[in-house]
Amino acid sequence: MKAVILAGGFGTRISEESHLKPKPMIEIGGKPILWHIMKGYSHYGIHDFIICCGYKQHVIKEWFADYYLHNSDVTFDFTQKNEMTVHNNVAEPWRVTLVDTGLNTMTGGRVKRVQPYIGEESFFLTYGDGVADVNIPKLLAFHRSHGRIATLTTVTLDQRFGVLEVEDDGRIGSFREKAEQDGGRINGGFMVLEPAIFDYLEGDETVFEQKPLQTLVEEGQLMAYRHNGFWQCMDTAREKEKLEKLWALGKAPWKIWEA
Repeated sequence: MKAVILAGGFGTRISEESHLKPKPMIEIGGKPILWHIMKGYSHYGIHDFIICCGYKQHVIKEWFADYYLHNSDVTFDFTQKNEMTVHNNVAEPWRVTLVDTGLNTMTGGRVKRVQPYIGEESFFLTYGDGVADVNIPKLLAFHRSHGRIATLTTVTLDQRFGVLEVEDDGRIGSFREKAEQDGGRINGGFMVLEPAIFDYLEGDETVFEQKPLQTLVEEGQLMAYRHNGFWQCMDTAREKEKLEKLWALGKAPWKIWEA
């Protein structure tokens, strides 16, 4: 299976760094948060990634192009016609497809644009600015058990995202924008989707979290996987500092690849 990661937005709420790079390339512990997300999936055997690029996409492409240089010792021998030797190659078992999904394309439009790279198979979808210790095999098993088009991971957090009302069997009864008085479960990303999802995506102006998800709710095709562990997005400098502190203290719950 492939994992699609949305990495094309502007990241305006963390503008201290996002004016220089895409938000998924902002670093936690010296590595882009995008890398942290990919390492989590890879821990569970998901090695094929499609990255939906947009804003400052060249930064993402150049980082992957120079991955060995970022992670290995290198000798530049100028006496031997500028020969470069990479020592102790740090290789990931990854296949990474970087797709230009447009500068101003909405989330649903970005997913629609990568359809040719996915084909007729189930796939994962998540946001490029949030880390979690979600058990990917359990998430996938839950998705396959109910046979519906879409599963998203719900987390309990008092924040500013779309509110979900979840039935006892896991079916999502409603999906709406959060109001100040709301608590409850929110959309934490880490979704599993069937290729039928593309029928709900009309074009670049489609916001995935609006009409597509609302229509899936009305048709009984959207299910919730309840995650009660760690989840944290990185929308603000304060949230970045929180993640940095956890990493520095060796208490990063999402670092499952070394657990």
